[in-house]
Amino acid sequence: MIDEETQEIFRQETEALIESLQECLLQLNSTPEDMDLVTQVFRDLHTLKGTGAMFGFARLAEFIHDFEAAFEQVRSGNAVVTPDLIAVSLKAYDLIVALLEGEDPAAEKDAELKAALSAATSGDAAPAAAEAEVVEEAAAEAKGEIEGWKLRYKLPPEFMEIGGNPVAILEELLEIGGPDTKVEAIVDGLPALAELKPNELHTAWELLLPADADEEEIRDVFMFHEDSMELELTAIRAAAPAAVEVAEAEVTVEEAPAAETAKAEAPKADTKKPAAKKSGSANVQMRVSAERLDDIMDRVGELVIAEARLSDLAQKLNDPNLTEVVEDIRRLALGLRDTTMAIRLTPLSSITGRFQRLAHDLAGKTGKDFDFVIEGEETELDKTVIEKLSDPLVHILRNAVDHGLEDNDTRVAAGKPARGTVRLKASYSGADVLISVQDDGKGLDPDFILGRAIDRGLVSADANLSRGEIFQLLMAPGFSTAEQVTDLSGRGVGTDVVKSTVEALRGSVEIESELGAGSSFTLRLPLTLAIIDGLLLQVGEDRYTVPLAAVEGIVEEPEAIRDGSDPTTTVELREKLISIMRLREIFETGGERAEFPKVVLVRTGDQQIGLAVDRIIGSYQTVIKQLSPMHSRLNVFSGATILGDGDVALIVDVAQLVKAQGLDQDGKEQAA
Repeated sequence: MIDEETQEIFRQETEALIESLQECLLQLNSTPEDMDLVTQVFRDLHTLKGTGAMFGFARLAEFIHDFEAAFEQVRSGNAVVTPDLIAVSLKAYDLIVALLEGEDPAAEKDAELKAALSAATSGDAAPAAAEAEVVEEAAAEAKGEIEGWKLRYKLPPEFMEIGGNPVAILEELLEIGGPDTKVEAIVDGLPALAELKPNELHTAWELLLPADADEEEIRDVFMFHEDSMELELTAIRAAAPAAVEVAEAEVTVEEAPAAETAKAEAPKADTKKPAAKKSGSANVQMRVSAERLDDIMDRVGELVIAEARLSDLAQKLNDPNLTEVVEDIRRLALGLRDTTMAIRLTPLSSITGRFQRLAHDLAGKTGKDFDFVIEGEETELDKTVIEKLSDPLVHILRNAVDHGLEDNDTRVAAGKPARGTVRLKASYSGADVLISVQDDGKGLDPDFILGRAIDRGLVSADANLSRGEIFQLLMAPGFSTAEQVTDLSGRGVGTDVVKSTVEALRGSVEIESELGAGSSFTLRLPLTLAIIDGLLLQVGEDRYTVPLAAVEGIVEEPEAIRDGSDPTTTVELREKLISIMRLREIFETGGERAEFPKVVLVRTGDQQIGLAVDRIIGSYQTVIKQLSPMHSRLNVFSGATILGDGDVALIVDVAQLVKAQGLDQDGKEQAA
């Protein structure tokens, strides 16, 4: 039995391969003729098999061997990619994932899937594949029949240090070549005995393999090491046949289709594959546990706080030498912060593979044809945010397909294309990241939603709700618009989980819909949960921080609003009507009013809002500290930070503050 630590190492090593395998299988579903994808699937499986065998996952390696054999049939032209093959391959993929995660599915499952894979690839070869084989044989005859293969290779010196086994390499080559394979060790590169290191490899090998050995299989043995080793593979050919035989081969080529003729004219290279040299500038990567990254981030945060305190002290002492040292520490702390933040940022593409699979499965369960489009998957978020996004997005995607999209006949009757579209889109918006799931389905009916909410007692019958507030009812616990319970939806569980999860990440969910035109669920999330650049403000006797990325400008407070006492007002600034929030009145702070108050212009969503404050102190690196459970209900604050003098400044959540004052788009609509 493999211990948990070994399983975890193996899981980490195979993570990228698993993602690649699933992605290629899903792409093959729409482009079954793409042989590059077939080759990539074969390579991923071959690598998984080899790594599994190395780590002692015997059952996994044995199962993948048959999985790999099915795609070898496709790659060699003896079978073609069909929907049945993709369907059973995805089930086989699920079994691989289960085995990787340490589960122990019934052994009958292996045999069942192996039989299904064999049945899916047991058909006759496609005509095009057969023609290609004839053309290649003709081209080979024109150049002389292959009598064998000469292989010379030298593994990198550190091969054994990184866990490699040169004996296993030889055994795999002997398995490909069979008993007729000849092996010779080349020891010309051995150093002097005094300089010989027992953990370094200096021996090269030369093999003569029979003609029936497959070139691709030989090269696949060195898949992991091609970039750092010497490798030469040469076809040993007989003398060229007589001219009349060449003419016969040319006739065969001319009878083949044009595309295959071109293939015959430029056959696969069979001389030498140039030795790939290891680049000195190779981007070496290593795995680090998430816990260590979190620990580094915590220490960087404490360093930033200490730097702020030291800077405050240097300012009070007014010592030039101390000020110079503080500036150096500030520069180094800033660089360390940026580097650590970059390490923590993770692209959305790290979780989009599972959504592709989900879309494929939903199409099969619902019988609805639709295209699933992903945009902006290179958008990066803090790893803590990414880790918790998967479940909310799964719920939203399920609802988009199950509730949003109509069936094909209904779409055609409504004048829409038969195939629907579901789009997952990510983009940056100031200090936030927006992730939206859009569909072009039937849209949301606010009257129906309100009626269902009244029936369930969620709102009173005389409630006066805006369109946006009605849509927000969809995320109330227990609310559902489904007429009946299915395995996809209908129990009222899911959308409330989306809301609670996103709000726990200091984000929000925005819903837009047009009846008959589709819906859009947008998650607004902070770029990071650790350290931000903040603008420090003073309001009365208190200080607050606003994320600097949300700030668009600072202006003098207009005299027209200086003597007002209302929490909010509207004035004309820069030839636009802008809502102003007086933080002194909203937060009920004490102290004297400043002689020259300011208005900070901030952006939230599509709105520009003004914050009336007494004084702008400056911009600082802000380490975000979570509020205690007792203060967590104060959702207009996203956290707190410790200032250089040891005091605490609350971090203003502009979007929540705007919403609380009724100045968001929904509030405007309601007021209208």
